[in-house]
Amino acid sequence: MGERAGAPGPGGAPAWGGEEWAVAQNRAMWDARVGIHVASAFYDVEGWLRDGRGPRAAEAEIVGDVAGLDLVHLQCHFGLDTLAWARAGARVTGLDFSAPALAEARAIAERAGLAGRSRFVCAEVYDAPAALGSTYDVVYVSLGALSWLPSVARWAEVVAALLRPGGRLFVHDVHPLSDALGEDELVVTSSYFEEPEPFVDDSSWTYTDGPLPPSGGAAVCWNHSLGEIVTAVASRGLVVEQLHEHDYTTFGRFPWLVRRGDGTYALPAGTPRVPLSFSLLARRP
Repeated sequence: MGERAGAPGPGGAPAWGGEEWAVAQNRAMWDARVGIHVASAFYDVEGWLRDGRGPRAAEAEIVGDVAGLDLVHLQCHFGLDTLAWARAGARVTGLDFSAPALAEARAIAERAGLAGRSRFVCAEVYDAPAALGSTYDVVYVSLGALSWLPSVARWAEVVAALLRPGGRLFVHDVHPLSDALGEDELVVTSSYFEEPEPFVDDSSWTYTDGPLPPSGGAAVCWNHSLGEIVTAVASRGLVVEQLHEHDYTTFGRFPWLVRRGDGTYALPAGTPRVPLSFSLLARRP
């Protein structure tokens, strides 16, 4: 799960320095947050281990049975969502560019008794086909992933290369309209569409509880419209079977969202409903 970089913080933000610079900035930012996230009540690692939690029910309903299938989770962070699918019977691979995050993922897999059903590979998303050297029955992408990538078209090329014939792509991510809205009210403050230059933010905000990481680790993000995402997937030969827009998300995207009993976050009663997340299921013929 990722964070959104919106308008620059009070101290300003570093100037856009190109894609390699963005990757380095984002890797340093995520590395600095791994320990905070693992220890947070938001992720509740100890509870996850104790309760044997599997995939989110809404996601499992759409993806279907994964028992005996090979699943890859792109941008897996420290692997809880990845390992949840291992609990559902899949052989899972998690890919992320943060070595500290993957070290935690391997440790959690050992504690959960899932090391034999999982592997974790350190690489950037656009390098995934070469780094993984395999194809999969399921490509899984969870919330807060696409906004860290400058090109959704290049991402779709990676997905198509990773899917076996008959394989399925499942994405559950932050809705791009949500990422175009301001932090304090339902007002559009940034582009809804993919732009050449990203949002750059050097604030120390993180979506979990716990101590704030030090500032200075810039977050560099791009928005991608829903049309751009769907077209990128379809133009790589994948057949879109389901597209849902949801009035909830899985983290406190805005400070005024209301946490519901199932752990999701939604708009307060009486507020006009807008999409906060979306899910997409596509299949390679």
